[in-house]
Amino acid sequence: MSIYDYSVTGTDGQAVSLARYKGNVMLIVNTATGCGFTPQYKDLEELYETYHDQGLEIIDIPCNQFAGQTPGTDEEIHEFCTLHYNTQFPQMTKSDVNGASALPLYTYLKSQQGFKGFGKGPKALLMSAMLKKNDKNYKHNPDIKWNFTKFVVNREGQVVARFEPTANMTDVKTCVASLL
Repeated sequence: MSIYDYSVTGTDGQAVSLARYKGNVMLIVNTATGCGFTPQYKDLEELYETYHDQGLEIIDIPCNQFAGQTPGTDEEIHEFCTLHYNTQFPQMTKSDVNGASALPLYTYLKSQQGFKGFGKGPKALLMSAMLKKNDKNYKHNPDIKWNFTKFVVNREGQVVARFEPTANMTDVKTCVASLL
């Protein structure tokens, strides 16, 4: 299967086939409205405004699996994002990214780009310490570890990168720009 065989559900309840984005670069991200990484919405919107006309699509999939940090309805989440960050990119319905009820898309993404670590710095150390308490083997599975994990898909539909929430958004921007 390829990325284009998957669909997600829009906030209107309609299936959104990723085939509609064929030929574009996609940034697929699981988000949250009450997370320490939530300010990344600002960076995502800037990325979208800068590169959308060149073929970037951001697919925002809110997720409440990490410390219940996205408790609202789809409408409340959308209102929060547009009010606080003026987001214009497509937002999908709130979904799971891990476990038995995970979106099949996320099972595919994780099979293409596994977890490679949080990098260095205070946020990386904090994330590692927090995850070790719940799962001593967290480094050895491809599961999404937290909100704002990003997958980059090139114009040919290949999942070429995975950025953990602790990644510098400049690195994400550089990766995206190199594919446009």
